[in-house]
Order: sequence, then structure tokens, then C-alpha cells
Amino acid sequence: MQSNPSNQQRVCRHCGAPLEHSLVDLGMSPLCESFLSEDQLNDMEPFYPLHVKVCQHCLLVQLDQNISPEHIFTEYAYFSSYSDSWLRHAADYTDRMVDQLGLGAGSFVVELGSNDGYLLRNFVAKGIPCLGVDPAQNIAKEAGKAGIPTLVRFFGEESAKQMVADRQQADLIIGNNVLAQVPDLNDFVKGIKLLLKPDGVATIEFPHLVSLMEQNQYDTIYHEHYCYFSYLSAERIFSGHGLKVFDADELPTHGGSLRIHACHAADVSRPVSERAVRLRAREMEQGYAKMETYSQFGRKVEESKRALLSFLIQAKREGKTIAGYGAPGKGNTLLNYCGIRKDFIDFTVDRNPHKHGKVLPGTHIPIYPVGKIDEMHPDYLMILAWNIKEEVIEQMGRIREWGGKFVVPIPTAHVID
Repeated sequence: MQSNPSNQQRVCRHCGAPLEHSLVDLGMSPLCESFLSEDQLNDMEPFYPLHVKVCQHCLLVQLDQNISPEHIFTEYAYFSSYSDSWLRHAADYTDRMVDQLGLGAGSFVVELGSNDGYLLRNFVAKGIPCLGVDPAQNIAKEAGKAGIPTLVRFFGEESAKQMVADRQQADLIIGNNVLAQVPDLNDFVKGIKLLLKPDGVATIEFPHLVSLMEQNQYDTIYHEHYCYFSYLSAERIFSGHGLKVFDADELPTHGGSLRIHACHAADVSRPVSERAVRLRAREMEQGYAKMETYSQFGRKVEESKRALLSFLIQAKREGKTIAGYGAPGKGNTLLNYCGIRKDFIDFTVDRNPHKHGKVLPGTHIPIYPVGKIDEMHPDYLMILAWNIKEEVIEQMGRIREWGGKFVVPIPTAHVID
């Protein structure tokens, strides 16, 4: 892993080909989870390029800059347990995998990027031995409080070798929204192959590149995500390391995600499913194996920015007040790229108490508990965490009592009355 935050990534993270083609350039932005306290507001705040490239050889979409993972993830502000819908998603997944794989007290489950134990606690409740692996010390402490054993380290080939030596090979390896956060993809997937039992299964979830591009979800691009995957690119990477993608689920989470199911290539007991075959064929038909498909995305992003700024300018000229809901990474990309600060959004709220009393990186918009909405009665509530907009609208429906309306900024700004 690279340790120099300024080191530029100029070749493909998978195949090593030169990176020459741009998908979208979002300018300069701070790290999206680097929230500031009041006493840091006069300090220098680092911004880094946020420029996404496409490999002309393997068509992997990726950032061309490599900020070291130690710089980002050792202390991390994202806690998975503060979204009710995400917790339900984790519980449903657990039930399915326990039933499908026949997991029990003699099984062993490992989650890579286990965060605060939001998912593994479901396996613990069923009496299934498990282990989390996560580099963020502060988050691992929270998992420990919940009874989830956690290795505080970055996962890769060397750590997998050590785990195998400690007899920790897994029947099920889980990686939810972690593959995108890995700068050395080949090392990570090599580790999965080593750690997986001969008849084991790995499930890997990630935001689907097709959803990102088709629905203009440019705000899901940030420095913490080194890569963005189609089914085609994920299949190619896993196949290159002796793992067969034999099934895939299309999920609504994070604006549209994939969950791929992989096993050892030699495992003939798991044939490739019809769902996986259809998904692969559909991506081919949509052109995601062709370089031309990636050339128009930047223009769509620019138009979305103009539409959002036009709405905000008009609302402020009419004397309206605007607050945000959520302090997610995607919101910080959106606000910094569009140049939206306290002149447009007075404050934002979040259910995560670890963010209260701090300000958003770059824009310095203050973060309060959700009760601030009831105190201030804003005319518009912009849902920065739009991936859980149904949950937010249900929770915050009371804003209609004072005539408040919801605003969703993606794919282009629109009002939900």
C-alpha cells in the first residue's frame, strides 16, 4: 500500500495499463469524512484532485490519485448502524446466507470492512462464529462493545496468510462496500482466495457503476472510493485471481448496487446462474465494454450542477431557508463540487452523534442533531443522504406541518412536495 498522500496513480490498478481517458473531473475536494471541529476552522484544510479515469484496456473506472488508506481509514467517521434501512438490509442478508449455505455453530464467517459490527451481530445472535477485519481503530472499539471480535488491520494477501496460519479460513467472506475502498485490488482479491475454504463463498457488494452513470450519481465519487465497478469489470478482476463469479443480485441500496457471489474457480458445485448471465449480457448490450459509452458522463454532471445551483439561487432570492439532511460522504462531494456553502444551506442534521458539533469538510456547514429541524422550520430540507430518501421522508414527514418541502439533488434537483 502506498503511504505518500501526494503520490499520483497513473496506471490501472488492475492491469497496469496507462490511464489516459477521463470519465469526469470534479475538481479539488477535501476527504469526505474529514469533519472539522470548531477549533480547526482556521487551520489549513487539504484538498485533493477528484478526477476519475477509465482504463482503455480493462475498462476499470478509477481515481488516478492514490491517497494512502492509512491517511483515510485509521480514524473514520462513518458508522453503519445509524441507518434503519441498512440494518434491515444486513439482517435480511444474514437470514438468506445462513439458510442458503447451511451455516451453523461449526461454520466461520469473516467480514472485511466490518465497521461497527452492524452486520456480524446478526451472525453472533445465531450462534455462528465470526470475525471482523477493519482498519479504523475508533470503529473497531464500537464493534468490540457489541461483542464482535475485530482485527484492526488492512486486509490483503499477507494478512490472509496470517489468518490461514491461525486456522481462520472462512466458509463465508463478506465485503459490503469495501471493494471500492481498496487501492491495491489485486492484493485484496488474492487475500480473499487464500482465506476462502475450498467450498466457501465470498459475497461482495458495491455501488453499481451502471447506476452511477445512468442516474447521474456523481456525488458517490470521493477519495475513499478508489474504483467503481460494473459487473464486467468485477468479473474480470476476480477471474484473474482464480475466483468464479457465479451469481449476482441487483440491489436498491446506495442508489443501485450489485452483490456478486464468488467461489473458487475449481468449485464445480456452483454453476454460473442465469441471473449472472443475463446481467453480463445486459451490460454488454448497454455498451459498458466499449470506451465510447464513458465519454458523455462529464457533460451530464455539469448540467446537474447547473440545475441544482439554479434552484438554490432562485429559492434564496425568494427568501427561503434551506437545511440539509445527513452528513454523508456523497453530500460532501456534491457540496464541494457545486460550491454550495452556508450562503445556500444554513446547516445540516445527522443521526450520528459522532458528527454533532462539527462542520462539513470544505464547506464548513454546521452539523446538528435532527431536532434542529423542528427548532428552525426550514422551507426546504435537502436530502444529502438521498440513497435513504424514503426513510428520511418517512421520518421527517412532519416538515409538511409548516409547509416544508423535500429537495433531492440527484440525478437533477427536484422538489418532493
